[in-house]
Amino acid sequence: MASVLFVCLHNAGRSQMSAALFEREAAGRHCALSAGTTPAERVHPEVVEVMLELGIDLSGRRPQLLTRELAEQADVVVTMGCGDECPYIPGKRYVDWDLPDPKGRPIAEVRATREEIARRVRALVEELDRR
Repeated sequence: MASVLFVCLHNAGRSQMSAALFEREAAGRHCALSAGTTPAERVHPEVVEVMLELGIDLSGRRPQLLTRELAEQADVVVTMGCGDECPYIPGKRYVDWDLPDPKGRPIAEVRATREEIARRVRALVEELDRR
């Protein structure tokens, strides 16, 4: 079982969608964590809305701070826009997903980001399943 940490700035959009979609796709074969370098108070409302369309409720999730200890738990760290603020842990595999921040974007754009995340998550789970 692999552990994947999804990291973005506020842990209120991209990383929350990624972790939830990863959990659903992996179905217990792998686990997901998510965090942010400067966590928001709540998940962005537009993100909650587009995830509810898939039957995934993120309204109760709370953004959390990225710590070195959290990063050390992961086998793979997927970063999304946190740049140099993400801690580097030797021996960890890092993947950077260049995705737009959904905060304040029109719902159609947030949906498009969700679908791109879902595509990348499927590919990552398939890769981890082959290991």
